[in-house]
Amino acid sequence: MEKSPKKIIGNALLFLGLLALTLYAVFHGEDLHAVLEAIRGSDGRWLIPAVACVVAFIGGESVIIRLLLRSGGYTLSRGRCFLVSSAGFFFSAVTPSAGGGQPMQVYFLSREKVPVPVAAVTLMAVTITYKLVLVIVGLGALIAGWGFLRYHFDGVMFFFWLGLTLTVGFTALLLILVFHPHLARVMMDKGHRLLEKLHILREKPSRREKLLQAMERYHQTAAYFRSHMGLMVLVLAITFLQRFALFTVPWLVYRSLGLTGCSWQALALLQALIAVAADMLPLPGGMGVTEMLFLTVFAPVFGELILPAMVLSRGVEFYCRLLLSAAFTVLAFVVLGRNNSKEDEVTT
Repeated sequence: MEKSPKKIIGNALLFLGLLALTLYAVFHGEDLHAVLEAIRGSDGRWLIPAVACVVAFIGGESVIIRLLLRSGGYTLSRGRCFLVSSAGFFFSAVTPSAGGGQPMQVYFLSREKVPVPVAAVTLMAVTITYKLVLVIVGLGALIAGWGFLRYHFDGVMFFFWLGLTLTVGFTALLLILVFHPHLARVMMDKGHRLLEKLHILREKPSRREKLLQAMERYHQTAAYFRSHMGLMVLVLAITFLQRFALFTVPWLVYRSLGLTGCSWQALALLQALIAVAADMLPLPGGMGVTEMLFLTVFAPVFGELILPAMVLSRGVEFYCRLLLSAAFTVLAFVVLGRNNSKEDEVTT
């Protein structure tokens, strides 16, 4: 799968620009020396398991991909699935709306001789369970923890409502596409015709054909879900563990700074709610908004250490994950498909 140089450069400039703006907004007017001293004084014995949580997060998706592929009759080693997972996280982190992750995963799976329809169904299942965890957490907080939510999100509740609405809407759309393909086809057809009548889209019969072909993939996903319900429940459970491994990072940072008193459950839930608020925003890695939310939401928890806590937590949770996934993505370009290419040369 090739990308135009202009698009690659554009994504890179957007990422670097957002990074520069984020760094300026976070550190402008702050005592950098005090922040660095607090970071140097943190206990690295708590940060090592924080990095391990990042690896577990990437590995969790690789386990899910391997299980789903095996159920479809395709066996990939754990290492190769880990590389596919890493590539997905890397390209999701550096592209707006995480739009580059799954196309690159489809590309790497195709290099491993996994047909594109099988890869698409597999990754659709991953996406649905990934988003469903956030929906469950967000709605659960509204129902059972409104006071907790309102206290910590005071002043930034708009972002929570926006994120939850977008996540619920997107997940509902995916579920309609999967479990009600006829309704989805009617909605797609009417929406497409309306956009043409409003002259937002030009009339183009080939576009409708492509949309119908895409709908067929959703129909295949629906059939897969119905015939593998037990597996999908297991995948959802693994996804919960995967996501909460990453949500554990703030608590480990909390302990590394010598703080006590707050439970793992409370801090992991706060990080999960930040993910609900920022996950659907069209920003690479949620940069800028995630940092701002952390500084607000965790302020009562970390007090004067809130800025060093944010630097450590975000540094491990996002930037360490970015670097690790980047390294494994480079390895994926070298390793994935290599054995298949050799086999093709022998057979030809």
